[in-house]
Amino acid sequence: MANLTFSISNKLKKSMEAFPEINWSEVARDSIRRKIAQLNFLKGFRIDSKISPEDALDLGREINELLLKHYQKN
Repeated sequence: MANLTFSISNKLKKSMEAFPEINWSEVARDSIRRKIAQLNFLKGFRIDSKISPEDALDLGREINELLLKHYQKN
């Protein structure tokens, strides 16, 4: 198994120390697994898509506007 080392802020480290029963390495591994699954899904979606990059940007903007309206209501 390979090792990965990264830095976190002191504030985050203190927050983690409040939960010593948590296996933070496993939390990180799980998060990385999920992110890779999301990226693979999006990669496959992009390959099969007939939508143009411009259409994708327009769709993203429209979704952002709808989300903004939704959260401004609440």
